[in-house]
Amino acid sequence: MARTFTATLQPLDMTIPDPALIVLIGAAGSGKSTFASTWAPSQVLELDAFRAMVSEAGDQAATADAVAALRTVLEARLARKRTTVIDATNVERAVRAGLVQAARRHGVPVVAVLMGAPVSLCVIRQTARTPDRAVPADTVRAQHTAAVTAFPGLRAEGFDHVVVCDGLQWPHWNGFVWPHF
Repeated sequence: MARTFTATLQPLDMTIPDPALIVLIGAAGSGKSTFASTWAPSQVLELDAFRAMVSEAGDQAATADAVAALRTVLEARLARKRTTVIDATNVERAVRAGLVQAARRHGVPVVAVLMGAPVSLCVIRQTARTPDRAVPADTVRAQHTAAVTAFPGLRAEGFDHVVVCDGLQWPHWNGFVWPHF
C-alpha cells in the first residue's frame, strides 16, 4: 500500500511507495523521529538506538559500530522488500549515496524526506534533551545548512521521490509545504 499525502502547497513529490527505503534528512531536532514514529517500530532503523545497542545513545565514538549494525539490518530488510525508515541526520552525501546503493541492489524505491523545520526551532529543541543527547547549536546549524544545500540535488543523487515536510504540523499530515529554511 502506497502512502500519499495531500496539502495545499505541493512539494516536489508526496509519494511514499510500499515497499520503499525512506531516508530522513535533517538536523538534530528537525522532527525526524516524530515523523518516523508514524511507522511501525519494526520498520524504523534509528541510528541512536543502534548506538545504544553497542554502547550508549549519546556515545558518538560508537557511531561506526552502530552504522555497521544498522547496515546489516537494513540489508536484510531490503532483501525481503520491507519498507524501512532510516532515522538519522543523513546530511552527508556519502551516507545518502550508500543508502541509495543499498536500495538499488535490492530493487527497492528510495525516498528522500527533507525535514523543513527552521534551524531556530532545531536549536531550541536541544534544550529539552538530556545533556548526553543534546547536540551543540553550531553542529545543529551545520547539519541544517548541509540539508538545505543537499535539497536541489537529491533527485540527481538517485532518489526516486523527494518529499519536503513541514515538521510543525505533525501528526496531522496537512503540513506538507515548502520548507521554512
